[in-house]
Amino acid sequence: MDIVFQKIDIDAQAKLIETVYNKISNGERITREEGISLFDVEDLTTLGLLADLVRWKMHPKNEVSYIIDRNINYTNVCTADCKFCAFYRRPGDSEGYTLDKKTIGEKIQETLDLGGTRILLQGGHNPELKIEWYEDMFGWIKSNYNIILHALSPSEIITISKVSKITIPEVITRLKNAGLDSIPGGGAEVLSDRVRTIIAPGKTSSSEWLDVMEEAHRQGLKSTATMMFGHVETVAERIDHMILCRELQDRTGGFYNFIPWTFHRGNTELDFVLLPEREKTSAFEYLKTVAISRIMVDNIDTIQSSWVTQGLKVAQISLRFGANDFGSLMIEENVVSATGLQYNMTLKKMKKAIKTAGFDPIQRNW
Repeated sequence: MDIVFQKIDIDAQAKLIETVYNKISNGERITREEGISLFDVEDLTTLGLLADLVRWKMHPKNEVSYIIDRNINYTNVCTADCKFCAFYRRPGDSEGYTLDKKTIGEKIQETLDLGGTRILLQGGHNPELKIEWYEDMFGWIKSNYNIILHALSPSEIITISKVSKITIPEVITRLKNAGLDSIPGGGAEVLSDRVRTIIAPGKTSSSEWLDVMEEAHRQGLKSTATMMFGHVETVAERIDHMILCRELQDRTGGFYNFIPWTFHRGNTELDFVLLPEREKTSAFEYLKTVAISRIMVDNIDTIQSSWVTQGLKVAQISLRFGANDFGSLMIEENVVSATGLQYNMTLKKMKKAIKTAGFDPIQRNW
């Protein structure tokens, strides 16, 4: 059998690394073309060093943050038909549910008892839930519990707008008045309409996701931005995703966290699309993408690691590849675990992991 070696232009890569290093040192922005070319760099350690340089320029203290919160999926009823999701159920399915106040309250109280400060409230595109349901639930939560309400991705907000027949700005205003504190970046996946047509045909377009976030920022709400990669996207589309978030951040300053995480194969329709063409995303590819995210997204303060999808050891390593946040203790998580992937975490284990990586663990509440 003939062995084919990939030809790597060492001189071109060395020149690229020098250019990127100089730009980082001088506070200059990395271009789209340079970002795409960084994915061709095989020297993972060098990419990590470049990302670490950006990280230390932005965060000179020897600290890594984390949060204690709970991901409460208030409903699993959804009409989006995302091909990567093993969690949702169609309307009318016997396994579909919508949680009542008593159940949500018990989950919130348990979170508070464990030292939690925030709940992440997300669900499906449930056509039975109008704006009044959310106003009632949010108001009840904020009246009874001293907890930060981080809730509803842009695609859920758009669904509420359509079901309730009101505008996006009105939805956001009413939710904010009811107690919404910030918005999670879920549903971004990869901000490429080519990709979204394949993996999430019933979800928002790229521009719709960005428009909701821009309106939320305009109304004073902060949010996160996520990127789920390792499925049908190209590296160029990953870079375009980063740049779209970077450009919106230039306009609004509303993102406080960028969270790159990998699609996990198992129990999803997307597996049949990918097999056998694409293998599971490796730790190498994950760390490379985290590093390039830190290099490219130069105006979002925090890059979050993903122990939920990568496990503890890789998450630790990512702290030397540009990440400065260890994410959530994740008292409850249902969506990723529905694919069959489960990593367990305790506060003691998380703090030890951060310390072992050489940092001081600092609990955040945002």
